Amino acid sequence: MADSNDSRSTPLGIYDRPGKAGLTGIEIAAAGLSLGWLVLSGAFFTLYESEGTDGLRFVLTIMVVFMPVALIWVAATAAKASRVMREESQRLQSAIDAIRNAYISQAQAGRSDPASGTITKKLDEIAAAQRKTEAALALLGSDRTTAPAQASAPAPAPAPETTGADDQPRLSLGTPAEALQPPLANDDFIRALNFPETAEDQVGFNALRKALKDRQAAQLIQAAQDVLTLLSQDGIYMDDLQPDMARPEIWRAFAEGERGRSIAALGGVRDRSSLALTAGRMKQDPIFRDAAHHFLRLFDKAVARFAPVASDTEISELANTRSSRAFMLLGRVAGTFD
Repeated sequence: MADSNDSRSTPLGIYDRPGKAGLTGIEIAAAGLSLGWLVLSGAFFTLYESEGTDGLRFVLTIMVVFMPVALIWVAATAAKASRVMREESQRLQSAIDAIRNAYISQAQAGRSDPASGTITKKLDEIAAAQRKTEAALALLGSDRTTAPAQASAPAPAPAPETTGADDQPRLSLGTPAEALQPPLANDDFIRALNFPETAEDQVGFNALRKALKDRQAAQLIQAAQDVLTLLSQDGIYMDDLQPDMARPEIWRAFAEGERGRSIAALGGVRDRSSLALTAGRMKQDPIFRDAAHHFLRLFDKAVARFAPVASDTEISELANTRSSRAFMLLGRVAGTFD
C-alpha cells in the first residue's frame, strides 16, 4: 500500500502532498530555549541554598522550572501550525489557479479534459438537443402559418349555402378555425408538454405538431419553452431534477381550485441549488418573472381542463413531464404551494 503522503495523480498533473517534515527551525529554537532555561533554573536552585525544603517550596520550584518550558513549546507548536496553514493555503491557491487556467485553456481550445469529459459531453448533448428542439418548434410554427387550410382539417367541411350578394359562408362569422379541428388527444398533449427526447423522436414531434394546432395547447407549449430556455441559461435542466411525485387526487384538487397547504405535495422539487438560482432570477430579472407567472397561469388553466377528462395514469404521466417539473420548481418559488 502506498503511503498516504505520496504524490497523487490529478487531472491537472501531480499534486505534491506535504510529507512528514523533520526538525524545523522553530522546534530547534524551542529546544534550545528549553534546554537553556533548564540549565539556568537548575543551576540557580542548585547553587542557591536556603533552609528547609517544605512542600510549597518544592511546588514553586517545579512551576518555575517547567512552566516556562511548557509555554515555550506551546508557542513553538502554534508557530509551526501557523506555518503549515500558510503553506497549505498557498498550495490550495496554486491548485485553484491551475484549475482555472486549465478550464480557460480548454474553453479557448475547444477541447475537454479527460477527467471531466463525461460531464462536458452530457452538457453538450443537452445543449444540442435543446437547439434542435427550438429549431423544430420554429419550423412547426412557420408551417402552421403557411400551411394550406385543407392540411389542417381532417376532412373538408361541406360548402355552406350563400345568400344573395354575400359570398361569405354561413359559418365564417363566430366560428373559430379550431372548432373544425378534432380535439387533442390526452396522449399527444402529454407528449407535447414533455417535448421530443431527441432529434429522432418522431412520435414526440408528431405529438408536438398536433398540439401546436390547438390554440390553448400551443400557448402553453410556447410559454413552457420560454421558461425552460431561460432556466437553462442558469444551468437548470428539468432532466436533472428528481421531484417527489404527488398523488393524482392532489392534482385533481388543484384542478378544482384548491391552493395552499392542501396541495403542497405538488411542489416536489427539493433541489436547493435550483430553487436558490430560480428565486434569485425571479427577484432580479423582470423578463424571467413575467415569463414564469405567464406560464404558471396557463399551466393552471390547462390542468383544470385536463384533469376532469383524464385518468389517474394520464395525470401521473402529465406530472412527470418537463413542463410539469418546471411548474413544480416555479410554483415553489412563487409561493403557489404555501
